[in-house]
Amino acid sequence: MDYPIVILLIVVTLGAALAFSLYSRKKTREELKDENAPKSTLAKDKDSTGKPKL
Repeated sequence: MDYPIVILLIVVTLGAALAFSLYSRKKTREELKDENAPKSTLAKDKDSTGKPKL
């Protein structure tokens, strides 16, 4: 049976997803704290005709 390979793939996939989500969470929180960060065109206090944030 190939159960060890399947288990390894599951663990690696979940680990990669967890690492990506933690990195994304960190970057989002840093951007929210930055007063000089460009605002999204969907923000209430941003002009809707402005350039989108890249």
